[in-house]
Amino acid sequence: MGRTVTLVLVDGRGGVLGALPPFDVEVPWWPEVGDIVAAVRDRHGIDVTVLRLLHTERPAQPGGHVTYAAEAFGPGTASLALDPAPSAGAAPVDPVSLSGLESLGPADVDSAPEPRRAPWAVPGGPAASVAWALEELGRDDAVAVQQRTWNLSAIWRIDAGGEPVAWLKQVPVFFAHEAPLLRLLPAAVPGLTPTLLAAGDAGRMLLAHVPGEDRYGAGAGFCADVARDVHSLQEHYLTRTRELLAAGVPDHRFELDRIARVAAPWLDAIDGLAELMDELPARLTAIDACGLPDTLAHGDLHPGNVRESAAGRVIVDWGDSSVAHPAYDILRLTGHLPEAEAAALIDEWAARWRRSVPGCEPQTAVALIRPIAALRAAAVYQNFLDHIEDSERPYHEADVPDQLTAAVAAARVE
Repeated sequence: MGRTVTLVLVDGRGGVLGALPPFDVEVPWWPEVGDIVAAVRDRHGIDVTVLRLLHTERPAQPGGHVTYAAEAFGPGTASLALDPAPSAGAAPVDPVSLSGLESLGPADVDSAPEPRRAPWAVPGGPAASVAWALEELGRDDAVAVQQRTWNLSAIWRIDAGGEPVAWLKQVPVFFAHEAPLLRLLPAAVPGLTPTLLAAGDAGRMLLAHVPGEDRYGAGAGFCADVARDVHSLQEHYLTRTRELLAAGVPDHRFELDRIARVAAPWLDAIDGLAELMDELPARLTAIDACGLPDTLAHGDLHPGNVRESAAGRVIVDWGDSSVAHPAYDILRLTGHLPEAEAAALIDEWAARWRRSVPGCEPQTAVALIRPIAALRAAAVYQNFLDHIEDSERPYHEADVPDQLTAAVAAARVE
């Protein structure tokens, strides 16, 4: 499965230049744009920066026909007259006008300001961020290559000498705590998290390159190693949650009111949700009685957020982190595993916590918290929806009812 892509090209002021003919790329996931940028350069000889999603054929990813706005660079664009340097580290384009690109067709894009639009989703925004990153890196031979863009982040790989040396990551305001947190974590467990080289305005971070590969779909053995790594970190912060909160890490310790607000519009539509919400206060009290303290939770601890090399493992993408119950992370880490393998890892996790916190009841806490983990995920997705413009809602629209339904299902199998 791949994607069919249409790019609507705009200039540096947002003026519409036209739409390129649709083309196919192999990667089906909508935020991934590296292959799109490469395909346009190969097919049309121009450099583009993908800005944002305009509309999609399908209600949710992956695949389908996806249309994006993209800023074009080269003689003939209005942006060149304003700034003769190609944006985002793009290589200079041969002096031919884009008006000579006969394949451009008519297109219409609403360029009116949108208060929820990310700063990297407007013309000139990516160029400013890349310029900041290259200046912070301080290498004359560095070039930036766009990798991903959507409402939750913009990611650029920075190469020098033909090798990756750093990454530019830019995040929305509700992930602004990621940079301060990355400054704290090396003191707890050195080498387990990415090295923050610099942090700037508008959610910009410059991160040192982490060698290795992302371990999407990794099996139980790898997940067991990650669980041990994370336990060391969480044990460190059992008595240091004030440090986390002072760094801006969100406090998500069983936010009953927040979950109730998200669930309210769906109480009549999802069978069993009202009953689950009615018994939620008693469930929270029972979890608290299990005696497992809150600590640092990664928030999205799946194997794809762990890079592994011969040097070891590095856990990346701390934007979803919070002060919360540690059971959330073990449930996320084991969620893709066969039931027996997941249960064995949870048993190991529980044994570690009984050693760290004598008298606690981790197994009981995990059983009770399963439905709440899904309710909490629904609240996270609703927060995303509350902060993004309408055209990007397909990224998360189905996630809220899906997670609320999953919460009910988890409660019914107890």
